[in-house]
Amino acid sequence: MPGPRFKIFHSFLMPALLVASVVTLGFIPTNGEDDSFNRPGNTLIADQFNNRVIEVSPNGRIVWQFGLGPGDFSANSIIGTNDAQRVGALTLMAGTGTPGGQPEAPNCTNANPEFNPNTNSCPDNRVMLVNRAGVILWQYGTFGVVGSGPNQLSTPVQNTWLPRDDDEASGVPGVPPGHVLITDQSNARIIEVTLDKRIVWCFGGTDAFCVAPGQLNNPNCAELLKNGHILICDENNNRAIEVTRDGQIVWQYGSGDPNVNDPVSGVAFASRLENGDTLITDSNHARIVEIDGGKNVVWEYLTNTDPNSNQRGGTGPLPTRALRLSNGNTLISDQYNHRVIEVNHDKQIVRTFGSLNSLGYDTHSVAGGGLNSPYDAKRIGDYTGITPPFDNESDADNNQP
Repeated sequence: MPGPRFKIFHSFLMPALLVASVVTLGFIPTNGEDDSFNRPGNTLIADQFNNRVIEVSPNGRIVWQFGLGPGDFSANSIIGTNDAQRVGALTLMAGTGTPGGQPEAPNCTNANPEFNPNTNSCPDNRVMLVNRAGVILWQYGTFGVVGSGPNQLSTPVQNTWLPRDDDEASGVPGVPPGHVLITDQSNARIIEVTLDKRIVWCFGGTDAFCVAPGQLNNPNCAELLKNGHILICDENNNRAIEVTRDGQIVWQYGSGDPNVNDPVSGVAFASRLENGDTLITDSNHARIVEIDGGKNVVWEYLTNTDPNSNQRGGTGPLPTRALRLSNGNTLISDQYNHRVIEVNHDKQIVRTFGSLNSLGYDTHSVAGGGLNSPYDAKRIGDYTGITPPFDNESDADNNQP
């Protein structure tokens, strides 16, 4: 379906900054097997604590990788990545960073000279757009720097490419026109950024130019809806909300009070389906739930029912992303079960990448393992329920490899 059209609201907010230099980082070639790159039906996976984004074929073969693996915490990788999406032949990804003391990332210590010696975390704090060869064509955020000023982020957990409704050039060679919606988690805000690095819209946060300041608590996702509103996962407020550009909440599921026993807890992702239902990743309940317009549960799937499931001291596997596919199945990033699963409407697993409760690292295939806390997975060419990066198919075709 064509993407929505919308106007820019706050173009005066921040001065333009120069586009990032073109740099090649963290790209591992696939030994001549990359003829399947960007093929519809492949799956793009943000393999969080393996510090990489990979594209895999339906049988699990890795056909593309960006990032150098779980032991690399330099700018040459994408550290602790939470999100990735394909924009034509380009890949947009969020370098969230890795917290100190993460059991799945034991190599992240304050002994790494790349980072502040006063902290044991391994930050990244970049949103990057890279091409097939691993060249960074555009970047917002400064590697290892935590902040909220111009070209600064603090734990960016999701990025959404917004289609443009005009013929303006992007100003960046090889990059189509567009804006980027960034969920800047530790700054408690959602920002819309232009390719010349101006913030033109902000929801939440504490900056004077943000609408609805102070509304969010650890936000985890934001998608542009066809009506021009933004659907936001307000994770630690245990709610999903739909907001207008002027900051009004027009739909909400969950009370917004972290002290209330809500039907959802730790909302990690939400998407609006074609039938008007909302698909929510109810992470703390290890559940994927679909609710209709009357907020009735019409489908759910639990990721912790297998006796071998990772219980993580009682917290469960904490699934992080669920997307409804065009075939009617649901693609689930079952984070601490270290797998990505495709589940049909009858709740049967029809495809698995990784292995249940078994983390690993493999550069050739993830058919039977080789993932470490995959946070996000998207099917190439399938934007069901999420924001398509282009207004029409010709735009997408012009950005194929």
